[in-house]
Amino acid sequence: MRNARSISGPVKRDDGIRSARSERLFVHVLADSSAKLSGICALLEPRFTVAGERLDAASKLSQVPFAIVIRAELRDVDNITAIKRRSAGLAKATKRIFLVEQSTHVSISQAYALGATLVLPGPINKTRLLAALADPAEPASVGPAQPDNAVETAATAIASMFTSVTLGQPLDVDGTREAGRQIADRITQHGLSEWLTTVRRHHEGTYQHCLLVTGVAIDFGLSLGVGRADLERLYTAAMFHDIGKAQIPLAILDKPGRLDPEERALVETHPVAGYDFLKGHDRISPEILDAVRHHHEYLDGSGYPDALAGESINDIVRILTIADIFAALIEHRHYKPTMPRAKAYDILCGMTGKLEKALVTSFKEVALSR
Repeated sequence: MRNARSISGPVKRDDGIRSARSERLFVHVLADSSAKLSGICALLEPRFTVAGERLDAASKLSQVPFAIVIRAELRDVDNITAIKRRSAGLAKATKRIFLVEQSTHVSISQAYALGATLVLPGPINKTRLLAALADPAEPASVGPAQPDNAVETAATAIASMFTSVTLGQPLDVDGTREAGRQIADRITQHGLSEWLTTVRRHHEGTYQHCLLVTGVAIDFGLSLGVGRADLERLYTAAMFHDIGKAQIPLAILDKPGRLDPEERALVETHPVAGYDFLKGHDRISPEILDAVRHHHEYLDGSGYPDALAGESINDIVRILTIADIFAALIEHRHYKPTMPRAKAYDILCGMTGKLEKALVTSFKEVALSR
């Protein structure tokens, strides 16, 4: 059995001062078998200082790692228990990357519930893993990174709701609403730009999209001066808006490039699927149900699933639709560059007749400078 490898000390500069920047980043690898552990460590050792431990071994780590990489079967109760036992140590790492073997909503939701900041499903992709571990430079305009509690709380809430849909379990409405409240508090204190940067640093795919939409919708609501009750309805609707995607295979949701007509038709079932799942919960208001079902409707009637038009589309839906489109345009995908916010706003401005012109105009400050 392979236990912790040796950890090199910090590198000294010529002036004798210890330099955190000059030493290689320290990554801790955890796996449920020696073969998996050896494979991941061998992959990372050329670029990082690595310590590897099996999940069933007692932790001997004395140094806080920059990142933790976990490769384990999350359908195994013993593995889940072992990861939970290490939760205090995991929480100290900036990045917690789970490599899950099954590309399923349940496996990914389980990883986020265990504290993942990023989940990479399916066969190990060396390029993606190394890119995920790269230490990103923070944009100067954003300032120092803030604690990621709100991001982790929200990601866990999204994981919980996806699991509820997939397994038919009870939905934690209060937990989802509380996560939205924490995002609102975070954005009120630190601004939208900091939220977008943090989310894109830690999450990909559907989870990233839901977190971005919620943040953008909240900041848009704050800029419009909506009251507390309306803001709560807005962020709750944003958190739930894509819950129907839990019934769509991840291979389609995360597919690089364009979807074929059959795949597109399947994706377009998600508003109704989400609505049908939520409508049985008496604590989900009609306004939120309406937003979940109709956030892809356009004023000219060209949207889906009900081809609503004009006054049939309420204010929360109109705001959420703008936030949804903008977030989709600026989200980070490993297979394409992130679109600049100014370009994304230009696209919104070009959707004449589909979006409310006055709202798009009001959205400019949110899109470009907040």
